[in-house]
Parts: sequence; C-alpha cells; structure tokens
Amino acid sequence: MNYLNTNRPQILFEEALNSKIYVDKSLLIDKVSGYIKTGDKYICITRPRRFGKTVNANMLAAYYTKGFDSRPLFDKLLVAQCSSCKKHMNRHNVIHIDFSEMPDTCENYKDYIGYIRENLYHDIFILCPSLTEKEHKSLSRLLSDSGESFIFILDEWDSIFYQDFMGRKERDDYLRFLKNLLKNQPYVELAYMTGVLPVAKYSSGSELNMFDEFNFMNDNIFDQYFGFSEAEVKELCRRHPGIPFSEIKNWYDGYHKSDGESLFNPRSVSKALERSVCLNYWTETGPMNEIADCIEHNVGEVREDIVKMVAGIPVEVDLQGYSAAELQLDTRDEILSAMVVYGFLSYYKGKLSIPNHELMEKYQHVLSRDSMGEVKEIVDRSRDMLEATLQCNGERVAQLLEQVHDTEIPFLKYNDENSLSCVVTLCYLYARRFYNILREEKSGKGYCDYLFLPKESGYRPIILELKVGKSPEEAIGQIKAKNYPQRAEPYGKAILVGISYDEEKHHQCKIEEYSFSGKQSGH
Repeated sequence: MNYLNTNRPQILFEEALNSKIYVDKSLLIDKVSGYIKTGDKYICITRPRRFGKTVNANMLAAYYTKGFDSRPLFDKLLVAQCSSCKKHMNRHNVIHIDFSEMPDTCENYKDYIGYIRENLYHDIFILCPSLTEKEHKSLSRLLSDSGESFIFILDEWDSIFYQDFMGRKERDDYLRFLKNLLKNQPYVELAYMTGVLPVAKYSSGSELNMFDEFNFMNDNIFDQYFGFSEAEVKELCRRHPGIPFSEIKNWYDGYHKSDGESLFNPRSVSKALERSVCLNYWTETGPMNEIADCIEHNVGEVREDIVKMVAGIPVEVDLQGYSAAELQLDTRDEILSAMVVYGFLSYYKGKLSIPNHELMEKYQHVLSRDSMGEVKEIVDRSRDMLEATLQCNGERVAQLLEQVHDTEIPFLKYNDENSLSCVVTLCYLYARRFYNILREEKSGKGYCDYLFLPKESGYRPIILELKVGKSPEEAIGQIKAKNYPQRAEPYGKAILVGISYDEEKHHQCKIEEYSFSGKQSGH
C-alpha cells in the first residue's frame, strides 16, 4: 500500500512521541472526530511551516486507520481520557497523502499527478481486486465503485504550487483534481487537509469552496493544537532548565490565538531547548526571499510598514486574506497577508507586528537590500552612528540625524513621534548586532524611550531619550531624574544620550558617560 491504511503515519508519529521535546496535542482527535460524516466534514488547516501540521496529520492518520493497531501509541495521551476515544480508533479506511513528496523523476505537472493517481489506483485495486475487471478513467468513480468509505488526510496540499512548472493552467488542473476527488462524494467520511496557503475561495480557484478554512487570521476552533501556548512552554522550560523562560519568550513568542493568548513557534522552541541555546532556527528562507522580492517591486507601498514594525510600531491594517490563486502578490494587502500566512508577521485585532527577536533579524536583512534605496543608505551608515555614540561624539550623532532628515523619504519627515522613532531605529540598526534594543522600556521611575542592553561583554549600555522642542540637556536631565539607568546598573557604566530637534527640524545631541559611582563626563 502507498496511501491507503499504511503504517507510515504510525511510524512517524511514534518517532515524534519518542522525541526529546513533545507536547501532547492529541485532544485534536476528539475535536476532529466530531466532524466525521457531517455536513462540515471538509476541514482545511493552514499554518506556517514548522507549526505542527505534519505531526498532527500523522497522528490523525495513525489513530483512524483500520490497517494497524495503534492503541499503544495513544494509551498514555490526553485523548485516552475522552469517552469517545475508542469510537473511531482503527475503524476507518484512511487515505493519507503527503503532497510534498514527488516521484524521483518529475519534470512537469503530468509526472507529479500521474504518480499520485497511479499509487491510488494501486491501493484501491488491492483493497477491491474485483475492480480490476473494469476500466476506470475516473478516480472518483473507482472509489465510489469500491463500496467503501474513506477518511482523507491530505498533508501539505499546496506544496506543488512552488514548483517552477506550475503555471495558471497547472494550478487550475490540480484544483480540479482535488475537487473531483473530494467534492460531494458519498465515500468521503472526512477530508482533513493542511497547507501554508489558504484555499482560493473567492477567485477562479473556487473548486474547493466546500472546505472550511482555519488560518492564523480566523481560527477559533483548532488554534490551540498548532504552536505552543505560554503554559506549554513554561512546562517545557521546567523540564529542560537550560534556558530561562523569559529568553525563550523574547526569541520565539509573538503570535496569538483567537483569545489573545500567546503562541510560540514550536520548532524554534524545541530546537532551542534541545541545544540549550537560543538562535535563529528559522530555516524557511525561500518564502522570505520571495516576499523580499515582492517588497522590492512595491517599495513605495510597504517600505514604510516594514520600517515602522522594525521600530516596534504596530501597523493598523484591515487584511482581506491571501489565497493559493494569488501567488503574484501585486498589492500591499496581498503582500502583508502573505507575510501573515507564512508566519513572518503577527496579525491580531487589526494590527500587524513582527512577532519576535528571531524574525526581527530577518527583517533587518531586508532593510539592507539594495532595492530599499535610501533606506539602505541610512542602514549602511548605522555603523557610524553606533561608533559615534560609543565615542560620545554628540556632534557627529546630530550630523548623521540631519542627513537622514534631508532624504526624500516622506515618512521620515517627523510628522509625528513615530517618524522620529523610525529614524532612530534605522540609524542604530547596526547596533542590534551587539545590543538588545528595547523601546518604551520600564526602568527606574518611568519608561525610557530606548534602552540598549549589551548582548556580550565589552559594550556599555545606552539609555537614549528623545525630545521635541526642548534641549538635549533636558533629555539627559529626565534620564537622571527618573533613574532610567537603573536597568544598566549591573554593567557598572552606561552611556546617556539626549537627542532633540526644534521647529526648524534642527538636531542637537548631548552624550554623557555615566558611572554608578556618580561621576559623569559630558560631550
């Protein structure tokens, strides 16, 4: 057997259970079972890669299949406590297809779909040998003539769309194949499908509109089963105490469930706890490069959004969604929606943000691309800004800020406080290599505008305060009066930076070296 009642999902799910890091999501079984043989039996779950879709698909296939006894796998999981646990266990014919798998030789769509069809025919003929006596040109007719019913577990349904040979015609043919296989077919007991791209429901690709889609922007039913919750991560950190929870949260949190609860990137959390170090484990560089390319073609529309989010300023936007038929990404809405779909942005209550430190590093690279024009030029000079600050050269810092304001970038013209924050973010982008830069951070008796905490020894903390229409001396005075340096005290010394600009948009900067013994020198 290739797809029908195979033991492959069972083997793969058992490997997941045996892994060092495993979070029990088996209650998904009880939730999904309620859809079997109902009018809502078509479920499409879309999430970014590495958010647990494949593990859950293997789990469901291993549980439902009548091909093998899977009770030992589930006896100690949460689903075993459900009264319905045994109702569907090993009671169904399961057709499990991982659409990301391709034949050894696959030069075109015909090779790809022919491989899938051939395997399905092979499996059904083994199940019902008598069917070989009659020619079946239609898979749906073959399945119907078998007299059997099936649960379909279809993983990574959209993976084929990323192949170079998939043009508009091939995409339409593929959607039609899935429609003929699944839509309004009595032999379908359940169709559970996963992918990254939502199904195209509002375009020419409406063939699969029988599916209910559950994605990052609309799922309040299955959201607890994909990604790690804060409680789950805290428990993992307790069992694997190599890294404090606060550090894991900073690196990998930032997504949301429908109720607002935090959601962590599960793959990155698992890798960090396995290796006892927080690093950038995001390996899906392909989609990020694709989106970066799209940004380059629409710089005027989305550049400001990206810079604001890198500065920690959420972007208010009403996203209408993004589907498999919209791979071209021509508009701002499509680009930003695609970023949410891929997991590169978090979208909650109409606001977009960069989820966490791990992905912030990706966007910093985007700002350094040649196509970002004058933004890249500012970023390229950000090393000079850090060096001038560490040398307490306030005159040079003010000069660099003047250069930024003289650019032809409209949103850096200081129309509001956020504009100034964007300028500071770009000017100090290089500093993020050596510092964790915190904005509006609690310290002392208030919230300082920027707090630079060193990632490694050899760098002094920086406390930066911005003032409009006042002097840089007043900014420095506020830093001291409200004891903003408190968070920097463990480092022994710090650098205080006061930046101001007046109605003529003239910049001034004052920098002081601050010692917690009470001695400062001004510049």
